[in-house]
Amino acid sequence: MPEGQQGSKNLLIRAVFGLQTAVSGVMSQKLRSLLTVLGVMIGVASLLVLLAIGHGAREAVAQQFESLGANLIKVSANHWNINFEIGDGTEMTERVPAIIDGMPLLRSDEVQLRYRRMVDDVAVIGVTENMPQVRDHKVVAGRFFSHLHVQERMRVAVLGYEAWRSIFGDANPIGQGIYLEGQRFTVIGVLSRKGTGMADDIDQQIVLPITSAQRVLLTGRVDELWLKAADAGSVDPSMVQLSRILRYKFNLRDAEDDDEEEGFAPAAAGSSASMAPGGHFMGHPGHPEQEGPPLTITSLNALIEEASEASRVMTMMLAGIASVALLVGGLGIMNIMLVSVSERTREIGIRKALGAHPVDLVYQFMMEALILSITGGALGVAAGYVGAGLASRYGLETLMTSTASGVAFCAAVGVGILFGVYPAYVASQLQPVEALRHR
Repeated sequence: MPEGQQGSKNLLIRAVFGLQTAVSGVMSQKLRSLLTVLGVMIGVASLLVLLAIGHGAREAVAQQFESLGANLIKVSANHWNINFEIGDGTEMTERVPAIIDGMPLLRSDEVQLRYRRMVDDVAVIGVTENMPQVRDHKVVAGRFFSHLHVQERMRVAVLGYEAWRSIFGDANPIGQGIYLEGQRFTVIGVLSRKGTGMADDIDQQIVLPITSAQRVLLTGRVDELWLKAADAGSVDPSMVQLSRILRYKFNLRDAEDDDEEEGFAPAAAGSSASMAPGGHFMGHPGHPEQEGPPLTITSLNALIEEASEASRVMTMMLAGIASVALLVGGLGIMNIMLVSVSERTREIGIRKALGAHPVDLVYQFMMEALILSITGGALGVAAGYVGAGLASRYGLETLMTSTASGVAFCAAVGVGILFGVYPAYVASQLQPVEALRHR
């Protein structure tokens, strides 16, 4: 047999013999090995479950904002005498080139609904006919109201998906009449389902033409504008332009610099801009007792980024906490390996006296550590999936990913290698004479 093939065969024999010896060493102390595997398993499972909770929370927050629509800018009036007009959404679309659509919004969470014998309080929003385009929300039954409905204050309603189910069950609601604050509205459509808590909980709401909503709520106010930018890169420049327009429209100054001369100082890109009253509002005195900015302009894209960053930090903190449990499992591996080296000193001496190379001993004890860590890692991944499933059943948002599973398993293997190196080195450095004297 050629020398190269003979060397490869000898190396394979030594590797197989070393693996068999490692398995025998692990099985010789079943209870100790089981406890060590259990420690690694708990560490990996804890890491996986906490990562799943962190990723789940991050995904849930992102979905909350994304369900409202893409590239949205929300303008909120927080002061009693800042009142938008119904046509302001269209005006901003005309004056800001990057804004492709816009609508006013009026809301109330306590409007009395009557349908046959059913009496309940429901949430109502008033919008214009372009809401499906602004909020990326489709109609699954019937149709949405038109500009004529808004202009003529017609009493028509479009139901959120869950609002339809709670009022009508599985029955067709199109053409049916419901009473809101004693006024009869005809249902003409049903919005598609967004999901629980999504899109400002739109599934539970009833959507009316904003002019009809003002009549129901006995108000002429419009407190919000929702504007849609052409793309993500247009959001921040649009916020700057909107801030300038609204500043002059309502005679406001930048809240961050009261001493500046007139002229807008824009907020940092990606954040919300706030403006404070500049003396009087359109001839009306300000109210110093009302705290906070009277007008805010918020990019929902920026909120998604901020929420994702906060969730990422939280996930890292949770992973750090869980890593402590994995570290404890690694220390357990080191402990059992050192005890194993101490108990098997005479065996090691005999092997070295018969010609075993230090590398053979390092390989043997490293394989023992790897067997324990790989077994614990595999069981920990399985336990992590079970734990994440239990957490989701109790209301926590969880998201298991193959990447997280791979990272947790590799971390377990890495811990086994890291904490197995020293005991393996100690075994390889034992002198045969001293080892054979050991009893």
